[in-house]
Amino acid sequence: MKDGVNGVALGVCVFFFLAVTVMGFLAARWRKADDEHSLDEWGLGGRSFGTWITWFLLGGDLYTAYTFVAVPAAVYAAGAAGFFAVPYTILVYPLIFTFLPRLWSVSHRHGYVTTSDFVRGRFGSKGLSLAVALTGILATMPYIALQLVGIQAVLDVMGVGGGDNTNWFVKDLPLMIAFGVLAAYTYSSGLRAPALIAFVKDALIYIVIAVAIIYIPIKLGGFDDVFAKAGHAFSQVNPATRKPRGALVPPEAGQWTYATLALGSALALFMYPHSITATLSSKSREVIRRNTTILPLYSLMLGLLALLGFMAIAAGVKVSNGQLAIPQLFEDMFPDWFTGVAFAAIAIGALVPAAIMSIAAANLFTRNIYKDFINPDATPRQETRVSKIVSLLVKVGALVFVLTMDKTVAINFQLLGGIWILQTFPSLVGGLFTRWFHRWALLAGWAVGMVYGTAVMYGVSSPTQQHFGGTTKEIPGIGETGYIGLTAFALNVAVTVVLTLVLKAFKAPEGLDETRPEDYTVDAGDAGVQVELSPTAAS
Repeated sequence: MKDGVNGVALGVCVFFFLAVTVMGFLAARWRKADDEHSLDEWGLGGRSFGTWITWFLLGGDLYTAYTFVAVPAAVYAAGAAGFFAVPYTILVYPLIFTFLPRLWSVSHRHGYVTTSDFVRGRFGSKGLSLAVALTGILATMPYIALQLVGIQAVLDVMGVGGGDNTNWFVKDLPLMIAFGVLAAYTYSSGLRAPALIAFVKDALIYIVIAVAIIYIPIKLGGFDDVFAKAGHAFSQVNPATRKPRGALVPPEAGQWTYATLALGSALALFMYPHSITATLSSKSREVIRRNTTILPLYSLMLGLLALLGFMAIAAGVKVSNGQLAIPQLFEDMFPDWFTGVAFAAIAIGALVPAAIMSIAAANLFTRNIYKDFINPDATPRQETRVSKIVSLLVKVGALVFVLTMDKTVAINFQLLGGIWILQTFPSLVGGLFTRWFHRWALLAGWAVGMVYGTAVMYGVSSPTQQHFGGTTKEIPGIGETGYIGLTAFALNVAVTVVLTLVLKAFKAPEGLDETRPEDYTVDAGDAGVQVELSPTAAS
């Protein structure tokens, strides 16, 4: 580890940060529409993005700075188990190919901005819509906070802000400046800012990974030596657990955990509000379909990225916090100027998703809490103003969360957020294909999944350095039950199905459906006109 501030790396990182800041403010004029004071314009970029912009936006949205730091950190800490992120991002794209085009079509036909808008329109239930909105906001907040972890890791390794004895305000000032600038250009430019910056972010990440996957193994003696050293390190017994530290191949006992975690994570990823916000910003359902075929390129990048965890072990990186392993590897192995490029990729990789997440959370509050329950007569201009203000509050909340709490708490909340957001799957995806589920049954199933997932997660001790630690449950006498979120999801579906049968038998009122079957297949040519439709029972 180098002593003091790495001035060259810091200078390069600041240069790129200033460049994307300028781009963020200029984005307000990019593809600017006449009606700039609507939530469609500020929160969804005018629903006008084509294939490549959507690809970069979704990539910048889903593959965050925390991914950049935490996936190889998981491999560094536990070995091959950390690769679970690779199969889950492979599973997710065939899955979303089946339902995202349908969501795009019905949302453009009816002017839906959030998933909760769709749930309310489909099932005629503001209560169910509110549950989905609150879940989305709760799950997104710690996710935004964890983007700060990526920036903090970079700042710590560069030596910016001083050590533990430094005044807390001085130490955290660079982080506060970064998020203050982010808040300013997001307020000004809306979704167009992260869409434009995503080009720079993704280009930097691809360059850094391409160089790292070739340059670092050469310096370490080749991949044979890298895997040999990693394998030797993982074979060492941990005195605390009396078990090997990890493994290059997941042991048989952990394979069920690995599989259920990958599947549950795949089901949950596009339930997050920021994923849907980026999706609805595209200009046609064909853009969505094309993106599901080319987004797996990011999974290739993620697999290469995970290998950096093995390289950090082989390079002898020793850190007390696993999140620092990869930034420290970059500083140890790269020339200072390229270290700055790598650190800039991580920092900008935090700004893009944090902006989209804050916009998505703000849209949920505005459309499904403020307009539904506080001011039903809100004008488009009022909606946009409220959403802008809430996006600022969300960022401030995330910043305070990280600066005042231990990072372990933030990580555990993000893990819990993944369990929570998965419980909205029956209402959203189920509603896109059938009207059979009863709205009250969906609400009850959601509540059971939320309570079970939260209670079980609370009782699990989590080795947070592994990123996915604490999301599986072992029952004495039965063994490993797998991913808690998936178990909660199964309970959710079971309760929903049983109660739907009961409620239908008693002929409980089902609510009005404002959609029609043809709304789910409409393409861009017919989507420009939002129409008021009489309720019908679409299936």
